[in-house]
Amino acid sequence: MTEKEPPPGEKDAETMGADDPYDLKGLLKRLGGSQSDHWNKVLIDQTVHTLGLNRCDGEARERRHRAALAGLIGIGPQDELEGMIAAQLIATHNATMECYRRAMIGEQTFEGRRENLNQANKLARTYATLIEALNRHRGKGQQKVTVEHVHVHAGGQAVVGMVETPGGGDGAKSQEQPHAKQIAHAPQPAMWSPDKEREPVPVTSDAERPLPNAWRDVPGCPEG
Repeated sequence: MTEKEPPPGEKDAETMGADDPYDLKGLLKRLGGSQSDHWNKVLIDQTVHTLGLNRCDGEARERRHRAALAGLIGIGPQDELEGMIAAQLIATHNATMECYRRAMIGEQTFEGRRENLNQANKLARTYATLIEALNRHRGKGQQKVTVEHVHVHAGGQAVVGMVETPGGGDGAKSQEQPHAKQIAHAPQPAMWSPDKEREPVPVTSDAERPLPNAWRDVPGCPEG
């Protein structure tokens, strides 16, 4: 026994939904994140239904409805995944605040108050997890490390990062050159004395020089 094919009109209605050119306008994309307004409208309805509109009417109902739309626009979903996270953020926030409100009711048992606070705490943690997921999806909170080529010649030392110098002043200076060599004290020229007939007076420096023999012969002193 073969299955009966649906009428032509019904078949076309089922297959045209995904490629409906009248749907892919994205007029409500800033609320639902999708180019499909069918998706955006469903997401908006789901978000609004988490506001508890059955407990209010008139101006309060309209205010909550506008607040939900403003929340979606403020989050600014860029795709369907961000749209779902945005809707869950608003729903989780509403549920959290409702649990806190019930915990503040005076005519209730201690167990009831504790249960409402426990549920509020769980919802608050869920809210933080959703925020983290949204930031991770958007690429925030990730460190980007760029490694550049550093050429180090033989006998040199490479310095990467900041170099702190003791003694105050500029506490940190960037090392511009990849390697550096120690600079030895240059020999100082001799300083001439005012008397031209005398020999020039040597200038002290940090250069090594030979020391006199401490065991030289001194007249009048025994050896050893």
